[in-house]
Amino acid sequence: MSHSHEPPQVRAPDFDAAPISDRSLQLPGAPMLAVGLTRAVWLDQDGELNELSLRDASERARREAPILCHARAIARRLGCDPFPAYDLLELFAFVRPARFCTPTPRGLANELGLLTPDSLDADVSVLPQIALALLRELAAGSSRRDPSAHDIAWAMAQTGWRWGPAVLSAVQLTDSGDERHMARGLHVWDFLSEWNEVPPATPPGSEAVTANEARHRLSELLDSEAESRPQQADYASAVSQAFGPRREADQPNLVLAEAGTGTGKTLGYIAPASLWAQKNQGPVWISTYTRNLQRQLDDELSKLYPEPRLKSERVVIRKGRENYLCLLNFDEAVTGLASRGSDGVAIGLMARWAAWTRDGDMVGGDFPGWLADLLGRARTLGLTDRRGECIYSACSHYRKCFIERNLRKAKQAEIVVANHALVMIQAALGGGEDGQLPTHYVLDEGHHVFDAADSAFAAHLSGQETYDLRRWLIGSESAGRSAGRARGLRKRLEDLVAGDAELTDLLNQTLRAATVLPAEAWHQRIADGRTNGPAEAFLRGVRQQVYARSGGHDSPYSLEVDARPAEPDVIEAAATLKDALMTVLKPMEGLKKGLQARLDDDADKLDSDTRRRIEASTRSLERRGQMQITAWCAMLDALQADTPPEFTDWFAVERNGGNDMDVGMFRHWKDPTIPFADAVMRNAQGLVITSATLTDDPGGTPSKKPTDSAELESPDPESPLGEAAWKAAEQRTGALHLENPAIRALVTSPFDYEKQTRVYVISDVRKDDLNQVAAAYRELFLASGGGGLGLFTAISRLRAVRQRLVEPLEQAGLHLYAQHVDAMDISTLVDIFRDELDSCLLGTDAVRDGVDVPGDALRLIVFDRVPWPRPDIQHRERRKLFGGRAFDDRLVRLKLRQAFGRLVRRDRDRGIFVLLDPMMPSRLHGAFPKGVVPQKVGLAQAVDEISAFFSKDAEGDSPF
Repeated sequence: MSHSHEPPQVRAPDFDAAPISDRSLQLPGAPMLAVGLTRAVWLDQDGELNELSLRDASERARREAPILCHARAIARRLGCDPFPAYDLLELFAFVRPARFCTPTPRGLANELGLLTPDSLDADVSVLPQIALALLRELAAGSSRRDPSAHDIAWAMAQTGWRWGPAVLSAVQLTDSGDERHMARGLHVWDFLSEWNEVPPATPPGSEAVTANEARHRLSELLDSEAESRPQQADYASAVSQAFGPRREADQPNLVLAEAGTGTGKTLGYIAPASLWAQKNQGPVWISTYTRNLQRQLDDELSKLYPEPRLKSERVVIRKGRENYLCLLNFDEAVTGLASRGSDGVAIGLMARWAAWTRDGDMVGGDFPGWLADLLGRARTLGLTDRRGECIYSACSHYRKCFIERNLRKAKQAEIVVANHALVMIQAALGGGEDGQLPTHYVLDEGHHVFDAADSAFAAHLSGQETYDLRRWLIGSESAGRSAGRARGLRKRLEDLVAGDAELTDLLNQTLRAATVLPAEAWHQRIADGRTNGPAEAFLRGVRQQVYARSGGHDSPYSLEVDARPAEPDVIEAAATLKDALMTVLKPMEGLKKGLQARLDDDADKLDSDTRRRIEASTRSLERRGQMQITAWCAMLDALQADTPPEFTDWFAVERNGGNDMDVGMFRHWKDPTIPFADAVMRNAQGLVITSATLTDDPGGTPSKKPTDSAELESPDPESPLGEAAWKAAEQRTGALHLENPAIRALVTSPFDYEKQTRVYVISDVRKDDLNQVAAAYRELFLASGGGGLGLFTAISRLRAVRQRLVEPLEQAGLHLYAQHVDAMDISTLVDIFRDELDSCLLGTDAVRDGVDVPGDALRLIVFDRVPWPRPDIQHRERRKLFGGRAFDDRLVRLKLRQAFGRLVRRDRDRGIFVLLDPMMPSRLHGAFPKGVVPQKVGLAQAVDEISAFFSKDAEGDSPF
């Protein structure tokens, strides 16, 4: 049997077998458990329903192994360690691999077409129905189109999977068998087809896309029932100017396009991008900052390529190697199962997913985010190539590798969906795996270009970074569980240098020299003053300087100080470390050059796979070793001289919950859009940088612009935006670093924000009194009847407020979820929030940026205080460069605009934005659309007006 690995595999099997009698299914004889925030409900096998305290539920669950949904999340709510249970999410992941559902009883019920529960009692009552529905589906046809289900089920049952007997019964397999079942099922690579080699890509053409062509393509993408959006056509027309040949070297056709929420910008730029790709036989890269937008793009591209197989050929989602399942890692995990039987459930469910995944993407692809939480990160995400340890064609699974398949598909794709980090790093390193760079880009979520560039072009000389380099070079030096996956440079290169005494000697020199880098347990040695080697000695000195010059040692937050002037012992340790690093760098450079020489010297002997492997090895030596060490040496030199004016250097101890996690010297560009402009922009023919919040206008952003045409070029005095607003966009994106000016395009939102929204600034709540803040959140969430998103500027404030909200919200029947408390990934929390209309969600910046929740599920946003930038060293230097207080105000307005923009996603959406900070200055009001004037009111008045606002909507007295 061989799976073709086309998009239809993402679907669970469609079975048309005869109905299965429930009597033939073996539902486990176990009680049911559902847990709320303050109480639990227990359903006995005899049908008796009992309400329990969380403590009593914890004790009972540990004794009786109940059927439940999301065992780890429930254990956290009960305040106990994970306990044996029949987790319905495990059963769902087995029956419907590579399929999403919201990991709650309600989410499972909705996915299976069952009656949606609306209370905790209903949650527990629907659990047996969910189990039966899944077993019934499995029994109906797994043997017809999914024969490996038998073998994987058997293998999991042998390792003690609680669902094993029920699943084996459903697939009509007895518990008797032999090791061949395990081999057939878990050796998922046997069922994968090999990828085919593709010819080198030819250079794309240079034919332009006209505005009329872009409009016509957009009309083809819209179905007959789509609402008319003149703004969307104007937007497509405007951004089409990026899709043509540039006139001067290093000067791309750059379009800065702001498209208000509701414009439909995704299809708006897909139209000219896809047309250019088809006319010129070359790819357009569409890049996003968040995973949620990648999902949305994937959906929208189905309108361009409605046939799944064609879409699979024309659209590729590209990410770094660390995002994909490594088959060699998985093979080693399967091999280790004999000694670690407790991993059997995780390995079995990973095998199910691997056989059905579209592309092996575990971070935002078709891998459910809750599965990592359910099974443990080490058993799931830990199976990716996180440390760059790939051995390429030396791997026995190379011809079936998800990553290699993806790279080859990308060479022939028309649309490549990527992320900002990959785009920037690939451009900075001179190209991707094949050394080629795209000619045309669309960077969506363009307001994040600055932050993405800040991360991509930074250098960190820290304990963790240097330890990671040692591990990458030497491999694992302990006989631990993960030792097999830390292969080291010798394992990756030994056969490539075999028979060449000079290269073998250079490899040995590199590995011997690498012992100057921090070894395992470096952190404890530094804290105790028992350093081992020059790197640990330097880090010890850095840590001492940070603690000596900083305050707040008892706080949970990271500590930082200026790197200069450095203490004399730190300068001395830096010089010693630089000399040691050079002993690593020199043989590494010689090894790289020697391998490159083989490509010429042995050109007539090398097969294609070996040649590719040598090229990959030399790239990784340069990028992972040479470039990184060179940057570190430059940083160490600066401690004795001056930091170059374009950089900021500092020392820091990074902490989590008051515990030291890392220590080191950090270097960032003051303006990271400078290297972005050089690496990405100047190498491109055309770029679109777009967002709903690209510009910054202190006077307020436009709403309901009278004309439907896009504003092009520099706005005139009657334009809804002034020159200062566009200058802010150019500064934030790096457009000002190009000699030729960017084309400016503004398409305003079609929404009537004056009628659809309200903004309140609460005047009588003390933001530094968490009891008052929590009381305000409680009353506001109750007034809206749920659908509330609470945003916080600090995790500690979020946790403190959440603790005070638990009981009153549950009493009112409102579900409460919280980032940093529920320990689920952000995407999963947002999915739950979207699915449960009466729920509330608390989060920080990452939630604000990643939320796309149309309709009533999000109708209220509450900010705990004005989100001023954190006053750290890096911000201090950027504030000097970018205009002082005006820079601070611009960052705050951007955050407020982004948050406010989450409220209204469709024509009939209504929402209220509340800021619990009476000190909000009026100069920040420009964050909101013109006509939306923040009202400063007391809490009681705000609660009354919010209740009235949503009551009218519920009674059908909506103005729409």
